[in-house]
Amino acid sequence: MKPDVLEELFKQHYNEALLYILSISKNHMVAEDIISEAFFIALKTEDHEIMNFKPWLLKVSKNLYLNSIRKSTRVSELTEDVKDEKELMIDSIIREDKYRELHHAISLLTPQYKEVILLFYFEDLSIKEIAFVLDKNEAIIKVTLFRAREALKKIIENKK
Repeated sequence: MKPDVLEELFKQHYNEALLYILSISKNHMVAEDIISEAFFIALKTEDHEIMNFKPWLLKVSKNLYLNSIRKSTRVSELTEDVKDEKELMIDSIIREDKYRELHHAISLLTPQYKEVILLFYFEDLSIKEIAFVLDKNEAIIKVTLFRAREALKKIIENKK
């Protein structure tokens, strides 16, 4: 990919991709490393191999994250510093109380439901693009999104 085109794509999609991987990894440093690596892969990739950049970037980023988990031999808990850093970053993005409550409700969803909700509502991906990112059938994505909405509705109603 041409460096000037990649620079524009970086400006457009870096923050969205970072937030997506941060929501999965819950570690800011890991998320930054993964997104940097994904853009490096984009630089080495031919233009015709990437049809729709944003779904491609999110899929590559998620695969890089999953590969990093597979390679690690031990699972460690997040330190308080990383938790605090994540909370500060998310709080700076989500200012109003109603959004904070929504974010908290989304965080209570299963990882599968949470990911579909984030991709559909916060990354503005279509069902087809989400299916591509997650390597799933579109019908499965529709059902998962429906169930995620229902689960989110129950969580929010139980808080009232």
